[in-house]
Amino acid sequence: MPIYEYECQSCGHEHEALQKMSAEPLIHCPACSEPELKKKISAAGFRLKGNGWYETDFKSGAKKNVAGEASSKPKAAESGCCKGGSCKS
Repeated sequence: MPIYEYECQSCGHEHEALQKMSAEPLIHCPACSEPELKKKISAAGFRLKGNGWYETDFKSGAKKNVAGEASSKPKAAESGCCKGGSCKS
């Protein structure tokens, strides 16, 4: 269930309420009891960022780590082509 934020237009009291999405918005302020409570628009409590959580979750077998396949290949310096650091790139 989402948490909704409310602000009273009468006294300025801010209130959070855990409600079903289908529930009617609250009207009466818990601080002053006036019917002036208005739902605020606010940001979600979580954020999806990065390459995507789904890249490594819920996969099996050879598809287990799709994002890690590109980074698991050895780099030129690590594979021995530049022994002793004599390469000039």
